[in-house]
Amino acid sequence: MAQPTPDNDHSSSTAAGLYPHNIHPGLVPGISVDEQRNRFGVDKFVFAITAVAILAFIAWGIINPQSVADTASTAFAWGMENAGWLLNIVMLLGILIMVILAFSRFGRIRLGKDDEEPEFSRFSWIAMMFGAGIGVGIFFFGPSEPLWMYLDPPPETVEAGTPAALHQAVAQAHFHWGLAAWGLYAFVGAAIAYSTYRRGRVSLISSVFTPLLGLGRTQGVLGRVIDMLAIVATLFGTAATLGLSATQIATGVEIVSGVGEVGNAVLFIIIGVLSAGFILSAISGVSRGIRYLSNTNISLTLLLVVFVFLTGPTLFLLNLIPSGTVYYLSEYLNMASRSLSWGEDTVAFQGAWTAFYWAWWIAWTPFVGMFIARISRGRSLREFTLATMLVPTAILIFAFTVFGGTAITFSRDGLAAFDGTASSEQVLFAMFAELPLAQITPFLLMLVLAIFFITSADSASVVMGTMSSKGDPSPNKLVVVFWGLCMMGIAIVMLLSGGEDSLSGLQNLTILIALPFSVVILGMMVAFIKDLSTDPIAIRRTYARTAVENAVVRGLKEHGDDFALSVTEAPAGEGAGEKFDSTDESLTDWYQRTDEEGKKVDYDYETGEWADGYVDEDLQAQRIERAEKEAAEKAELEKRDAERLAQLEAEAQENNQQ
Repeated sequence: MAQPTPDNDHSSSTAAGLYPHNIHPGLVPGISVDEQRNRFGVDKFVFAITAVAILAFIAWGIINPQSVADTASTAFAWGMENAGWLLNIVMLLGILIMVILAFSRFGRIRLGKDDEEPEFSRFSWIAMMFGAGIGVGIFFFGPSEPLWMYLDPPPETVEAGTPAALHQAVAQAHFHWGLAAWGLYAFVGAAIAYSTYRRGRVSLISSVFTPLLGLGRTQGVLGRVIDMLAIVATLFGTAATLGLSATQIATGVEIVSGVGEVGNAVLFIIIGVLSAGFILSAISGVSRGIRYLSNTNISLTLLLVVFVFLTGPTLFLLNLIPSGTVYYLSEYLNMASRSLSWGEDTVAFQGAWTAFYWAWWIAWTPFVGMFIARISRGRSLREFTLATMLVPTAILIFAFTVFGGTAITFSRDGLAAFDGTASSEQVLFAMFAELPLAQITPFLLMLVLAIFFITSADSASVVMGTMSSKGDPSPNKLVVVFWGLCMMGIAIVMLLSGGEDSLSGLQNLTILIALPFSVVILGMMVAFIKDLSTDPIAIRRTYARTAVENAVVRGLKEHGDDFALSVTEAPAGEGAGEKFDSTDESLTDWYQRTDEEGKKVDYDYETGEWADGYVDEDLQAQRIERAEKEAAEKAELEKRDAERLAQLEAEAQENNQQ
């Protein structure tokens, strides 16, 4: 079989000089961002413009919340009528692209270097992904959304209060929280992980656009605008979550204290207290403690779901879980097809529910995407996609069926709190009030919600700090705190602009921010696919297909049935790279190594040595540690072998003496 050559007119030895560092683009093992010589620091352009715009918005919202509400309401109405379809397309493409990529030739590509092993065990990885899939939304919407869908189903679907309405209700909740959300999260996470850990680019949304825009424009004004949009989307998406947490904790305070309905003043106090907790965690550097706290929170969440499952209508839920899941899958395309063409009632439903969720997930993609990218380093694209889409979806289906099915059961029993007039916050606490340990669970719920608030604010602030600091994985703590405080300010504006119906302010503003970022995500999809098409593994596959086809044709012509494949230098014009220009800059520019100033520096991919003598002390320490570990393991094996051999010799001598 012919050996791949880069060009018909050059032998492999001659062409070697045409490649950066004399390495063929099909043989590059990949580059991790921590192997690059990056210079981090606050991007003054990104930080200043975004900060001024956000502070101006917060000031406007606090001074004149009604003006914000009116403007947001008008723009929201226009957006839903003229651009609601955009949200649907983005969510549908997220699932479609990731499923196709997972089962295509690209599925074997690693989100890391060729020989890189996953940093975390599969169990730990799934556990952390479980954590990303669980949030305050389970408590805020888990019991109430299926209940409201049961009492007032989506337009043009089923009759309220019927068995069909029951299954439509849980299926609609699964539709909002399941595959659609996690397909998009998987896409953004895969694009960031691939760009960062295989192409060696800094952890920015704009970095994903490099194959589409080129390095110059990616690092220029256009790339910075993309990063600013990502920061704004994260700010508003996370602020909506913090607003929901605050309103739900306020309801818990009402129930526990018995003081009756509390106003905005109490809400702001709650946000202030929790913000103090976030600031303390951000500046203290106790990330390990926060991680343990977050893991504890996840365990408590699962415990509460299982508690409701076991103490609630267990037999009913055992039947509803499989039937609701199958109904969800069978009606998926029907639910996804709802748009303006279904009438004004459907548009109103979309604005209140589906569009809000789509906007919320789109706004959360930079935050969640960076998180799952970080923990998934070294996984194949296929494994990453299947796990990211299926595991959180399964968890959320279980949680929403348990909470929603229990609330619907109480509604069927005629309990007043479940007649559709109570708020989401009230339905949650009312549900636990009907179950055992009702004196304890409100405190537990408020604790879980408070921890969700602090950990979400902490994590999202670090992500925004990274995006405003040229991709620095450990941004300045003051920058992190600043973005966290901006989130709190936006959450307050959202609650003020919503008036008595605080949720409307959260919904309108989240949807408005998500629309422009939807365009960014569409661009990311094109850029990511283009990136994958020039991956070393994709190049090798192209060569392999051509080489095998050429070899088979030649073998049949020269030897009939009696031939085998071997690798030799091919005659001119018959090589595997005959129709492939491996010297094209789109294939080679990305692995040209540079110094901190962006100037080209030669690099030996086999030894890891830089031509200018640069030594990465961290990487060198890692190599030494790895070598020492391997030497210790080898020595231990040799010691065991020697001991075993000595034991066998002793036994043999003993047998001979006998």
